[in-house]
Amino acid sequence: MQYTYITSPETLQELCQGLESAPWVALDTEFMREKTYYPQLCLLQLATPDWAACVDPLADLDLAPLYEQLYRTDLIKVLHAAGQDLEILYHLHGRLPTPLFDTQLAAPVLGYADQIGYGNLVAEVLGEQLEKAHSRADWSRRPLSEEQLRYAADDVIYLARLYPVLLERLEKQGRLAWLAEDFEALADPGRYASPPALAWQRVKGAERYKGAQLSVLQALAAWRETTAQGRDLPRGWLLKDDAMLDIARHQPKNLEALGRIRGLQERFVKSHGTVLLDLIEAARQRKPEPDTRPQRPDRLSPAEEAVADLLMSVVRLRGMEHSLHPSVLASRKDLARLLQDDSTTPLLHGWRRSLIGAELQAILDGKRTLSVEQGMVRIGGRD
Repeated sequence: MQYTYITSPETLQELCQGLESAPWVALDTEFMREKTYYPQLCLLQLATPDWAACVDPLADLDLAPLYEQLYRTDLIKVLHAAGQDLEILYHLHGRLPTPLFDTQLAAPVLGYADQIGYGNLVAEVLGEQLEKAHSRADWSRRPLSEEQLRYAADDVIYLARLYPVLLERLEKQGRLAWLAEDFEALADPGRYASPPALAWQRVKGAERYKGAQLSVLQALAAWRETTAQGRDLPRGWLLKDDAMLDIARHQPKNLEALGRIRGLQERFVKSHGTVLLDLIEAARQRKPEPDTRPQRPDRLSPAEEAVADLLMSVVRLRGMEHSLHPSVLASRKDLARLLQDDSTTPLLHGWRRSLIGAELQAILDGKRTLSVEQGMVRIGGRD
């Protein structure tokens, strides 16, 4: 399929007219964020079975009519591993386009690997090998080469071929409804917002800090996040994680002590040192904010390991019945979380809850029984 490179108001208008009657559209983006906090949209690719287009957001275009079409609630947006693409649209417009269909989420319920890459899914479903030579290209540079545009267009051209195949299989097997909760979760703005108060949770090593050290780390991470957002700079350009952890550990009380922290440049200390010292002192006087993130499951006891083995037999049985690999249904970690009453386990959400999670919970509650008949595991109800 050929594609149109949209750089003029006339071709953009034609694209919008083509979208007006489309029930769905395949969508992808190319972006850069190496020098910015927010991802910079550099190319927007769209396709249906009949046409494909690469829209240049860096051209002198008013894209409002295009976004008006993309945000229509009767137009299904088809993406693969949609997180980064949706993050861009969320930060551009403060809301997310719905409804959504993510081929990476859909693939496992049809027997493909969990979190399968786009190229592998295209190869397995369509038998085509995609070119990845430009996956690390600088998409902000102009002009874009013909090879870059072909690469970008192919991503949505094949996505537009994938979607009808996956959709037909999901409908034929009665599995489309399994994905409704997962697709709705993609449209939760909380997935894409970056509140400064929670920025410390992304700092590797923060779990080792307690008390005043944790309180200082939380304050430093919030300051860095707010400053990076305001100046649209990468977090690490302001203050690297290692330096932030060292500041929280040593809690310097003056500029000289702050300047001895490894990795801090003199100009950074001059520009921000006084503010950080005030932050540190204030944070030392208060309790740290509690960690509300889901915790890793504790090591299972021997008795719990035995129960997990029992539950895994059910997972294998249901996987066999539905032609799904057991690892797609539940991992050992998922089972550990279920045993420890962790509501964040995937087994209690989305299609996994309907297919296997509710049944496993019923077994734990004593409402289902297991037996072996003619060499097969059988699941029955309690009398």
